[in-house]
Amino acid sequence: MRVEILGQERRRRWRDEEKREIVMSVGVSGATVTEVAHRHHVTRQQIYTWRSELKKKGLLSPSTNAVFIPST
Repeated sequence: MRVEILGQERRRRWRDEEKREIVMSVGVSGATVTEVAHRHHVTRQQIYTWRSELKKKGLLSPSTNAVFIPST
């Protein structure tokens, strides 16, 4: 097996505003975490990590993505 290295792979750097926009797009028009992750070329876990990170920084409401079910 032969492996060629074509260039240096670099990590992308995401600004908090970009992370928040991506996290907030979950649920819009029924978009799932998987769909949003695929659309932005990140993992599902990355979105969950960003959500937690943004909440700790106070940039995302703790109740974001909360689901309320009416009681009978």
